[in-house]
Formats: sequence, C-alpha cells, structure tokens
Amino acid sequence: MNYEELFARENQAVRERMELSLERIKTMTEEHTALPPYDRYFEKTAAFILMIQEFYGLIKSGAYRRLSLEELKAWNHRLYEDILPENYDASYANPAYGAEKLGSDMGPALSYVYTEIRGQIVFAMEHRLTEITILNELFIELYNLFEGEVPSLQAVKDVIYWFNSDYTDLTVEYRVRELLDPSLSFGKDIVTESDLNDLRYLYFYGEYVSDQELEIADFINHLPQEAIGRMADTYTEGYRKGFEVMGRDLSKKRTVAVLYELGFERMVKKAVENFRALGLEPVIYRAAVWSVNKNPNRKRGFFGTSPNRQYEYDHRYDSALYMKKGFADRKLAVLKTAYETWKKQAGDYGGPAVIETFGEEGFRPVNKQKALSLNEKQEKLTISLTNDSSQTVNKYIPGEETSFTIIAFPKPSIGKDFREIFDDTIRINTLDYEVYKEIQQSIIDRLDRASYVVVTGKGNNRTRLTINLHTLDHPDRQTNFENCVADVNIPLGEVFTSPVLAGTEGTLHVSSVYIGDFQFKNLCMEFKDGKVISYSCDNFEEAQAGKALVKQMILKNHDTLPMGEFAIGTNTAAYAMAQKYGIVDKLPILIVEKMGPHFAVGDTCYSWSEDTAVFNPDGKEIIARDNEISVLRKEDLSKAYFNCHTDITIPYRELDEIYGVTSEGEKLPVIADGKFVAEGTKTLNQAL
Repeated sequence: MNYEELFARENQAVRERMELSLERIKTMTEEHTALPPYDRYFEKTAAFILMIQEFYGLIKSGAYRRLSLEELKAWNHRLYEDILPENYDASYANPAYGAEKLGSDMGPALSYVYTEIRGQIVFAMEHRLTEITILNELFIELYNLFEGEVPSLQAVKDVIYWFNSDYTDLTVEYRVRELLDPSLSFGKDIVTESDLNDLRYLYFYGEYVSDQELEIADFINHLPQEAIGRMADTYTEGYRKGFEVMGRDLSKKRTVAVLYELGFERMVKKAVENFRALGLEPVIYRAAVWSVNKNPNRKRGFFGTSPNRQYEYDHRYDSALYMKKGFADRKLAVLKTAYETWKKQAGDYGGPAVIETFGEEGFRPVNKQKALSLNEKQEKLTISLTNDSSQTVNKYIPGEETSFTIIAFPKPSIGKDFREIFDDTIRINTLDYEVYKEIQQSIIDRLDRASYVVVTGKGNNRTRLTINLHTLDHPDRQTNFENCVADVNIPLGEVFTSPVLAGTEGTLHVSSVYIGDFQFKNLCMEFKDGKVISYSCDNFEEAQAGKALVKQMILKNHDTLPMGEFAIGTNTAAYAMAQKYGIVDKLPILIVEKMGPHFAVGDTCYSWSEDTAVFNPDGKEIIARDNEISVLRKEDLSKAYFNCHTDITIPYRELDEIYGVTSEGEKLPVIADGKFVAEGTKTLNQAL
C-alpha cells in the first residue's frame, strides 16, 4: 500500500496547520526571543525539525528511494548523528547534558521533548503528517512560554501532561491499529516488494542502520535457498505446532504478527509466504515510537540496532513527566475504545511470531541522577495501568485462543566465528523432535513420582532451592510437567511446571545471565513460600544501584514476584555449541533456558488460559497450570496477574544436583555433578 495515499485525506486536513507551524519555527532561528541558555536549545531543536522537512521533501517526491547507498548512509547518519555515543555527551537528548545546560529540573523535561520530536524521523518516512504537526505545535507552545521570561517548571510540565493526555486518542489508538490491522503494510511492503539484494532497502524503514544490519542482510542474501527454507519453515511450523499442542483452532485466525530485527528480511519474506499458505496474513509493525506506548523493558515490532543503548536507558521512564491517575484513566479509556473499534481484527489475531538476535556485547548502563524516574506512587500506578490494560487486551484477544513462537539467530557482533555459529544455530534450531520427546518423557515420569524437587549449585554457585509440586490425584492420566519440544520456544529442550508456592523456598544464584539487554553479574534471589523476599547483583559498585536494576528488569518494578515456572533444560547440544565458541554469556535466554534448570518470576506459563486443558504427547493432562496467586482470577483479576514472566537459568557448569523427593523420602536423581543420570537421559551427556 502507498502510505502517502493511505494518509492523503488526513494529511490534507492537517497540512495548513503543519505549514503554519513550520513558518513559526523558521522565525525562531532568526528572532532569538527565548532567554539564554534556553535559546540554544530551541535553535538546535528547530534546526532538527527543519531538517526533517527537508528529509520529508525527498520522501514525498520519490527522490529518497533513488539515492545511492552512500547517499542513504549519509542521510541516516545525519538523522541519528547527535545521539550516537561519540556525540551524546553534548546532545540535548542526554538528560545529564540538558540538566547541565538548562537546569537540573528543566533540562531533563526539555530533553524528553526533544526525544519525542526525534520520532518525526519515522513519521516523515510513513507520511504521518498529523504526528509531525502536533509535535511542532507542542514545541511552539513551549517556546512561547520561554519568550522574554523563564516559566515555572510546573508550567512546562502542565503543557507536557495535557499534550500526552489530549492526544492519546491518536497515539494509543493508532498503536492498537498497528498491532492488528494487516492493511497497515509499511514494513511488509519493504520485505515483499523490495529487491533484497540491493541493501538500500534497509534505509527505507527510517530506523537507524548500523554495520550490523548491512552485514547480516548481506550474509543472509548469500545463504543457499535451502538454508533460508529451513530457517523460515522451523519458525512458521513452530507457530502452527503451538496451536496444535495447546489444542487451539488455528483455522479461526486470520493474522499473525511477525516481529524481527532489520537484516533478516529474506527469511521473513519466506515466512510471509509460509504464513499465507496457512491462511494467515502477516502484520508487520514498527517498535513503539511514542513514549506513551513504550515498554521500558523491551521492544516489540521491527527495529534496528540501537544507535545508543545509554540514550534509550536514560529515557526509559520519561512517562514520569505525565504519569498521574488522570492520565492513566484516560489512556485506559482510549485503549478500550480502540479495541472496540478494531475488535474484528482483534478476533482474527493469532499471536506473535518473533525472530530474536544475539551476540552484542553486554550493556553496562550508567545510572544518571538527572534521568527521569518514577516515584513510588507512579510505579504503583504504572503497574495498575499495565494490569488493567492486560485485562482489556485479553477481553478482545483471549489468551486461550492464541499462541506464539520465538526463534533466535546470531549477529556478526558475536565475533570471528559468526558464520560457524550461525550454521550451528540453524542445526540447534532443527534438532530431532522425536528423540528429545522420548528423553524428556523419561524425566517427567521420574519427577511425577516426587512431592518436591531440590536444585543445588556447585563451586561458587550458592543455589539451594526446594520446589514444591502439585499433588497428582490420578497419576495414570495427570502430570506436573509439560514436555516442551520445538513449537512455541525454539530450540527444543525443556520440561517445565508451575510450582506450588507454599514450601517453595531457598536461594537462586547465577554468576552471569542475560535479561534483555543487560548482563547480570552474580545475580542472587531469595525465595520464601514461592515469593522473592530479597535480591541483589554486582553490576554496580553501589549495592542499591544493583537492587534497582534487578527491580526494574526482573521484578518489573513490583516489590515482589512469585516463582511462576521451574524447568529443566535438556539441550546439551546448545550448551556444547556455547562452550565450543565461548559464547555462553552472549546467548539469549531463549537458548540459555534450554541449557540447565531455569526459574521464571512472574506469571505462570499458562497465564490467562489456565482453564484450558493442555496435554503432553503421551496423552496426560498437565494439571500444574495454576498457583496460589493465579487462582485468584476467579475472585479478582487484578490480584491474579503481574503481566511479566522473566527466566533465569543456571548453566550446567554451575550445577551440582537436581533430584525429586517422594512423599516417603525416596530420592529420585535427575542430574548429579552436572550430568544427567535419570534412566533414558544419559545420551544427553555425550554433548557435555
């Protein structure tokens, strides 16, 4: 679809407003009526807005797509130049620089405004002139406050608050449409209509394009079609199997969200063909641009390598400027209206299919005193809004009717063995389903005799956990553990359960683990009756800073979370690959969770669909779908879910024992000294 035509009527209605705003912004660079030091901020931001208009002129005329690769690189650098690490210390996008130049309170607020205005890059690319116009008008309104005097911080905050509140019916409603409406085909058109051998296509998204995207796209373009087919087929077949395994009817669904990182378009193009053969039209949308739609812990959609992860970290809590109950109520009301508007598309939606990447160096964030942060009241309000929003989404997209799949591949940044690691990753992602199904069933049969499981670390690993299991009233037809092979979580290789919280307790410790973009060092969590009671990590010299990072990234700002999952990974082949190339600390949790026991804090694996029966390949029903918290949904949904599920894995090298204990006290070993010892599992040790 031609996006200029899609927004033609809307753009025509707003064009006069946009032109008036641009005329006013042009005068700012000449009249100098804002007082120092704010005059420099307004001049620099005005120059950026005018550059976007030059950029949009190229897009509208069609000249942008005729530029050479080098010319496109130059434009991409120009658009993102001031937030690149080498320039960030002197950028108004940096709240620390803003505080230094504009005042400790005013600076971070104006830094937020500039960061929002930077969203005009992608709005220009998609011909979304309304978004450009309202940002221009926000900028002018603030400039007017600073003409001839310095306004109060509260006056600036009021403008920001009402801007975000008033325009939620645009920003939030459009985001809902993006997630559901396949006719919004901006990203899909790039994938399906571009000559993917011409790497200029990467610059047609409007995202930052680094050497990583160019290298991975070129690498994938030179893979044999058979390899591309294996990658895409594993991915789309995993999605189909997810519906089959969970007993859900895929034929009732019409759309699937395809989420990926730039550079994988050749695989995505084949996946689009596969999904269409299944009767599913892909929805391909961009990672959120507006702060009101961003999740501080993850990106969802298509996106490229971050131009500066510290920049994104600094702005993760920009909502602190406007997060009040009135705003939360308004956003929730708009969300409900939007889902009602798009309820047919919501009913057609089958769930996400995600392509992740790994291989980047661990990110060590700097906690800046002047970066915006949520106060305790705002944290609770944000959690409440997330819970209420999830209930709304589940009403229109019931969890028991959808599925998902996730697969991961390395990026060139993983090092000199990239090509070999990529080939081995394809192999790991396509291991024999039947072989692992039988091995994992042996583990399940043994643990189904147990009342609880004990997990202990060795060497410097201080793990000592007791995991309480549900009682099987009918062990001939019931089981506690799901036999997880290659469907929703690729690669295969785990058995998992939702523990009974009462009696689940002890210490979870791991020397190094990736959670999102962050590599946690010496992560330690204490559990009592299945809930986190204390936590720490060694990422910072200050213990409190480490606790704050754990609370943000793992507890998602909750004071505590329950253990929602206990699992045993069986993919020793993945572990052997990681050891061979020395990349254990660069693998994503998707693969790492298959390389040892892992524990998830947050919701169970069955959240929002606990009442839907799930069966293993042997026909037994998995009854461990609830815990003492999730069962509260029958009384009060707001008490039952946390809307997060974060996995933490202990690698085999740090593991001593895993064994079950029966009600009579009999010990049932599964792993001893880091090796599998249960009957039917010893072949897994060959890779170790």
